Amino acid sequence: MRHRNRIKKLGKPADQRRALLRALTTELVRHGRITTTLVRAKVLRSEVDKMITLAKEGSLAARREALGYIYDKQLVHALFEQAPTRYANRQGGYTRILHTVPRRGDNAEMAIIELV
Repeated sequence: MRHRNRIKKLGKPADQRRALLRALTTELVRHGRITTTLVRAKVLRSEVDKMITLAKEGSLAARREALGYIYDKQLVHALFEQAPTRYANRQGGYTRILHTVPRRGDNAEMAIIELV
């Protein structure tokens, strides 16, 4: 039974799942738009929203927390410079998920996740 277990496991152990989400978050912040499976995109959305919320806060503690999560140090500094102005009047929902055609090999549901 999975009652009250809210986290999606993505078919991976905890360390691999955390590394996957960190890598996807880094690439989404870097490129602004990535293509991945629908389930990964839905899990990734909450992680990216947390990083942008930290960037909007802008404190030293928030910057250190983001540096510990996102792999690229220069990318964190760029995020902390741009996010407060870009998302100043937005109270959340910094990402958009667009459904695309299923993947050819295994028919997995694919999606494009992008920053708004």
